[in-house]
Amino acid sequence: MATDFLVHEKIWFDKFKYDDAERKFYEQMNGPMAGSSRQENGASVILRDIARARENIQKSLAGSSGASSGPGGDHSELVMRIASLEVENQSLRNVVQDLQQALSKLEVRLSTLERSSPTHRATAPQTQHVSPMRQVEPVAKKVATPAEDDEDNDIDLFGSDEEEEDKEAARLREERLRQYAEKKAKKPTLVAKSSILLDVKPWDDETDMAQLEACVRSIQLDGLTWGGSKLVPVGYGVHKLQIQCVVEDDKVGTDLLEEEITKFEEHVQSVDIAAFNKI
Repeated sequence: MATDFLVHEKIWFDKFKYDDAERKFYEQMNGPMAGSSRQENGASVILRDIARARENIQKSLAGSSGASSGPGGDHSELVMRIASLEVENQSLRNVVQDLQQALSKLEVRLSTLERSSPTHRATAPQTQHVSPMRQVEPVAKKVATPAEDDEDNDIDLFGSDEEEEDKEAARLREERLRQYAEKKAKKPTLVAKSSILLDVKPWDDETDMAQLEACVRSIQLDGLTWGGSKLVPVGYGVHKLQIQCVVEDDKVGTDLLEEEITKFEEHVQSVDIAAFNKI
């Protein structure tokens, strides 16, 4: 362990040379000092001996560690990897042997099945002999005599029935058409209606809103029906009349309603449509 530590340790082997040079420089600058020079010489000698010892140890370790102690860890790791590879190789060999045995068994079984299968036998399926079809000779037309032609003309097996069926079908069709027309005529026609919500605004807060509503409801038109109403505050004490009505689209329009309501100029300032919905 000590040798390994010294191998990797960084040592300044030439330090004694620099120490001697530094000592000589200061002696030249300040003059020789007997006591200090002797101590420095002793220290430099000791450092020199230590440096030489370390150098010898490093050389000896460099010569011997390259062959034995250096790659000890790598060698053990390599041995372990080789052992694991050998085990893996052995297991692969066993698997290959098992596969070869299973393949040989399958080949034997397949050959046995091919030998025992009926398709292996080269025997053609028996076909049933079918005799050729005999051509059917056309039936010779019997020459009809004039007397037989008269009899055939007198006997009509299907003609009268077909005529009666046609008449019955025509009668049923006409009856159904008549019933459909009557049903359609009795069915009431749909009248398109709309629900309108009107906002009627007065001139100021002094307008009598009850009188304004009475004026609006006094409008009577064909297809117009008035509904509920309420007063909605607008601001500064002013309220607007919000009134509901139902109109028939073909008879009463929004323009006609606005025109009739704005005729009451003393009470009504403007009319707006707040909501319009088809019924």
